[in-house]
Amino acid sequence: MMKYYSTFERVREASRHLNKIDVNTINEVLNVLADEVEKQTSYILAENQKDLARIEQTNHKYDRLKLTEDRIKGIANDIRNVARLPYPVGKVLEQRELASGLQLSKITVPLGVVGIIYEARPNVTLDCFALSFKSGNACILKGAGDAIHSNTAIVSVIKVILADFSLNTSICELLPAEREATQAMLSARGFVDVVIPRGGRQLIDFVVENSKVPIIETGAGIVHTYIDEDADINMAAQIVNNAKTRRVSVCNALDCLIINKHQLGNLAKVVSLLAKSNVILYADKASKSILTGCYPEGLLFEVTDQLYSTEFEDYKMSIKTVSNLDEAISHISKYSSKHSEAIISNNVQNIERFMNEIDAAVVYANASTAFTDGSEFGFGAEIGISTQKLHARGPMGLAELCSYKWMVRGNGQVRLQ
Repeated sequence: MMKYYSTFERVREASRHLNKIDVNTINEVLNVLADEVEKQTSYILAENQKDLARIEQTNHKYDRLKLTEDRIKGIANDIRNVARLPYPVGKVLEQRELASGLQLSKITVPLGVVGIIYEARPNVTLDCFALSFKSGNACILKGAGDAIHSNTAIVSVIKVILADFSLNTSICELLPAEREATQAMLSARGFVDVVIPRGGRQLIDFVVENSKVPIIETGAGIVHTYIDEDADINMAAQIVNNAKTRRVSVCNALDCLIINKHQLGNLAKVVSLLAKSNVILYADKASKSILTGCYPEGLLFEVTDQLYSTEFEDYKMSIKTVSNLDEAISHISKYSSKHSEAIISNNVQNIERFMNEIDAAVVYANASTAFTDGSEFGFGAEIGISTQKLHARGPMGLAELCSYKWMVRGNGQVRLQ
């Protein structure tokens, strides 16, 4: 850790002064940054191309790594959306007078220094800075080596804007891509207040098992959608296609379709749109027998238990046939990563049971799981999607980057007992 000590120390010191920046300046910085990101599109895309040149297009990481003009515009708009949101710091959560006459207030405060460890997702660099800065936090970014040119370019743009406003540029620091830097951040107690991993199961497990710093566990998404006995099949076909194929590399993408046995006759219709995207289906015996001859032979295979616990991040999906809602809930409980789960049904009682009994950060009825996203939830952007239950759960925005403290005001009270 000594190699990175000076960096951690600079960020910690910078974080102490963030509460002196007024909210109007914060918003102006974010809006100017959004404009500059768009102006620097050619530069950022050129650096991104250096990263893309080192990875096969068939690699599931390629889509996450890739930036385009439209994606950069979208990221810039997310920054502007964050600027428009209310300032989350200093919010009074609770206030009362104690029997002693003391005035007690519970006030939101920044977490302090937020460390983000993430894979080949250069958009995360800007999202995390914007949310951290708006919530009064400094951030230390540790991106993957696959995105080092993209991340370095983006952080250089951030630092130019911070310097233009005479702000401490150590509010945001990017660590080297080497694995040693990850270990250093995970050991940086006293410098880093919380670590948030964003990536696949392997990355998340590594952080959970090795961090000495408190973490917020964001989830790999093993996502299910259950088609109930009386579901609207036209709706189901559209939802399943959207949840699976909108962007296969993201954590809210559908991995397992669960279908009630009474709907097997409609299964071919449900998955018909998936064939147009060459989605590979791993089906159990009941569903495979129905789809044989109705779905492209080269895209249809028999499922294994291991595949039910796989986050595909690809044009692949498993299928499970169940007899009733109880079996659907049981299957999800066994294989879910507690990220996003959905039911498609016209049965109000079954919908309510599913919504209440499924243990996940986000539970849907008659909608695509693709909506599990901080921007879609109105957070401007997201720092990650938490699948744990302490402090934060689901898409995390400004509020989730705040803690609180108690403020007690008196006029000379002393405790006698």
